[in-house]
Amino acid sequence: MARRFNLGGPCRPDLHYMLPPLRRLPTVRSFVDGQQYFVLHAPRQTGKTTAIEALARQLTAEGAVCALRVSVERARGFESIEEAEPVVLEAWADAALASLPAALLPPPWPAASPGGRVGRALLTWARAADRPLVLFVDEIDALAPPVLGSLLSQLRDGFSFRPNAFPASLGLVGMRDVREYLVASGGQGRRGAGSPFNVTSGSLLLRDFDRDEIGELYQQHTADTGQCFTEGAIERAWTLTRGQPWLVNALAREAVEVLVPDGAPVDASVVDAARERLIRRRDTHLDSLVERLREPRVRKVIEPIMAGGVIDEASDDDVRYVIELGLARRDAHGSLAIANPLYAEVIPRALADAATLSMPTFDPVWLTTKGALDEGALLDAFVDFWRRHGEPLMKTAPYHEIAPHLVTMAFLHRVANGGGSIEREYSIGSGRLDLCLRHRDTVLPIELKVWKPGRPDPRDDGLRQLDRYLGGLGADRGWLVIFDRRPDAPPLADRTVVEAAQTPGGRAVVLIRA
Repeated sequence: MARRFNLGGPCRPDLHYMLPPLRRLPTVRSFVDGQQYFVLHAPRQTGKTTAIEALARQLTAEGAVCALRVSVERARGFESIEEAEPVVLEAWADAALASLPAALLPPPWPAASPGGRVGRALLTWARAADRPLVLFVDEIDALAPPVLGSLLSQLRDGFSFRPNAFPASLGLVGMRDVREYLVASGGQGRRGAGSPFNVTSGSLLLRDFDRDEIGELYQQHTADTGQCFTEGAIERAWTLTRGQPWLVNALAREAVEVLVPDGAPVDASVVDAARERLIRRRDTHLDSLVERLREPRVRKVIEPIMAGGVIDEASDDDVRYVIELGLARRDAHGSLAIANPLYAEVIPRALADAATLSMPTFDPVWLTTKGALDEGALLDAFVDFWRRHGEPLMKTAPYHEIAPHLVTMAFLHRVANGGGSIEREYSIGSGRLDLCLRHRDTVLPIELKVWKPGRPDPRDDGLRQLDRYLGGLGADRGWLVIFDRRPDAPPLADRTVVEAAQTPGGRAVVLIRA
């Protein structure tokens, strides 16, 4: 059977293109060999399950320990430990039966009181085994807080019995770092504070692919089929995904199975076309990511990133949580940024969905008879649109602070759907959002600013920032849009005006006050 780029479930070398699964976890073996308890975390669909299954098989085959990946996924939705424990233990017995040789199977689970069944089962299994037991508990995020708290307490209580009467080493595998589990299960979320699980030796983060690994993965397809990925395609995939494994695979599968199934070379333009298809279709991975945007603690972090503001409402735990979900990252300077350019495209489109669906239908008056972009007509159309529809559409935005940004992007998407694209740049603390509308040969940079209550007119700052943005793009014209969010501002229809302006560098630009 021909191999494919994998988009769901653990990778199998006979079915999928894949990199050595333990390469991205170079230190995990030392935790196991040191009989330590630890947390392995990474966002969804980054290869955690593939890595721990490979490690478990390797360890068991070496003969020194009995290693197994087990999951608590089946207990998702159960609110009490009384309900969850039998389901968890049934799943663990099934995993052992499917993966271990008969001589290493656990004995029948013993009777125990609710809240002690898992601990008693592990004690019995470890005592019966002829070699130390190593467990990787996957999908730990699935458990409700009361169930999670009880499970962690049982693991802590049995920790001192290892290695002869409890698992010698154990890893909790999920999306979050250990502090998040302490919070979720009722602990205080501080190392050393009272908690139901204070025996972990450390936390391991499964990293994303680097650029060379993307090329290595894509080369496997070339070796199997002869269809090549150009250097430009590999570079573009790296730029768009920053190595997020699901995205790397999804772009490649869309390219070779849909866009160029005839075996023609995959170049950067094909990768860009695949990107657009993924964004519009919003597959399961992207859709589950978007669902997280509704969480208040996520909004506290993502909204100021998009607005170029300051993160003043979010706690350190909120920031860590958003990073561990894979939505954001720290850049080379330590500032927060959206995790990768593809997510930076998906997130605002998703947040602008309500405005897009509520937007009236209008003819593309900004196009000439030859399909080119008429910038003057586009300006008139935007101003008319904002005066008539800006106020009601802003009420549909889920993030209030960036409501005008989202409505503007919804409008520009209508423009781009006629054969163009929109590029975005967020910069935390900059007080701005940069957009670049590309349509055939036209490049239109647009800078969005907000005039906040109690602050001076951001016109001069905006012109300086737009000047730098234009210079970076090699453009000599653009728009500066200032949204007046002061409570005493004139009505929207009255304050939406257009002025000519000039940047400090002498570039003539359009200033739109809205």
